[in-house]
Amino acid sequence: MSGLDLNLLVTLDILLSEQSVTRAAARMGVTQSAMSHSLARLRLVFGDELLTRVPQGMRPTPRARELHGRLRDVLNAVQGLTARPQAFDPATADILFTLGTADSTEALMMPGLLARFQQTAPGVRFLLRNIDRQRVLEDLDSGRIDMAIGVFDDGRMHHKRRVLHRDRYMCVYNPRLLDLPDGITLQDYVRLPHLLTSLVETPVGVVDDALAKLGLTRRVVMTTPRFAAIPFVLQQAPVIATMHARVAAFFAESIGLCLCPPPVELEEVAISMIWHSSNDNVPAHRWLREQIVDLRKTAQAAAADPLRP
Repeated sequence: MSGLDLNLLVTLDILLSEQSVTRAAARMGVTQSAMSHSLARLRLVFGDELLTRVPQGMRPTPRARELHGRLRDVLNAVQGLTARPQAFDPATADILFTLGTADSTEALMMPGLLARFQQTAPGVRFLLRNIDRQRVLEDLDSGRIDMAIGVFDDGRMHHKRRVLHRDRYMCVYNPRLLDLPDGITLQDYVRLPHLLTSLVETPVGVVDDALAKLGLTRRVVMTTPRFAAIPFVLQQAPVIATMHARVAAFFAESIGLCLCPPPVELEEVAISMIWHSSNDNVPAHRWLREQIVDLRKTAQAAAADPLRP
């Protein structure tokens, strides 16, 4: 193999088809001398004369005739390897995407995405997996997920990331259980019990870090990685949850909860898509990312929440 140039295989295919050094040279646009040199190299590689002179011109050897049929298969396979991927047709596609998301992202994004795809890409299916920020890059590298959506730090060199939107924090609570006519004061905030949503399952979050800078603490009575449980707890318990604003607004509107800004300064967070660079130019994966971004932009233009049902 070290002495074999793939271009020689193309030359051999043409030589065996034309059975003439002169015609093969003309077809390839090279001199007859160059073609003769290539034939000499091929004879050395295969240990066979390949073409022998006869009164009518040149005739393939039995070894060459055996090679010719197999050679076309090899060249077609190489051409297939180097060909550009075909364009993705969503209307006829039958494909499964595996996404890593929190259940809050699932509730906000998937209804609108599925409604769109049932019209434009009915063969597209989704397998959703719980996201773990501590192992999301490992999941992308292993192929366990195709893409993740959430709050992520920058990945490694072979990961791609695109910010979908930025979100602030809001407090959400049941006004029928907590009488806070003027919103939540800092005094109320440290006095009342809290719910904490944490995908890394730790009882400390960004709120606790912000309060610590003020020399204060809060009382967290429940920590859960499942955002979807929060509105049902708030419906019955006099507690506060501090969540990303879009999730909080969705829950508040759904079951009549109250929203207000937290009484401590919390930095906005970036909600991003992240994927492995090996999928960057795969037509189907690129199409999916474009659809998610377009869904966001379309709703923004309509002054609505883009990923809400």
